[in-house]
Amino acid sequence: MCKAFPSDAKGLLLASIRDNNPVVFYEHKGLYRKIKEDVPEGEYFVPLGKARVVRSGRDASIIGYGSMVHDALSVAEELNKEGVEIEVVDIRTLVPFDEETVLASVRKTNRVLVTHEASLTAGFGGEIAARIADKAFEYLDAPVRRLAAFDGPTPFAPTLEQEVLPNKTKMLAEMRRLLAY
Repeated sequence: MCKAFPSDAKGLLLASIRDNNPVVFYEHKGLYRKIKEDVPEGEYFVPLGKARVVRSGRDASIIGYGSMVHDALSVAEELNKEGVEIEVVDIRTLVPFDEETVLASVRKTNRVLVTHEASLTAGFGGEIAARIADKAFEYLDAPVRRLAAFDGPTPFAPTLEQEVLPNKTKMLAEMRRLLAY
């Protein structure tokens, strides 16, 4: 589980507890105090393996999870001022992976950027890109692009960390390249 929103954290955690299989539940410590929202009271479940389109669009898709979803929403808002509509898909869980929602978004927008904070090599974004290439290639108007962390250790110093990790500035530049293709 790689959630981006507090309500998803609660719903996915409760669903994970009830699941009969082992579940790895990732928490992004940078989101602890950054993102706030009302969380439903009582039992609230988010189905495992179900992605969510958090912003609808027509010109390109950004597929991601965790903190990258928030950067994607910010990029989509900025490009919206220029008349470009970006769809943002939060995959929420790696396995099971909601291939259907991702492929539907790609078929709709015909351009896709896959982003995550894991390293580019062997990161889950490579699996997402491979599935898109395998099952939606004929819908693509541009190559699948990936934005991820530099292939190496993440430094502790905040200024160096910003150089290694993907961020809104890098994502915006990558989206502009993708849209210009």
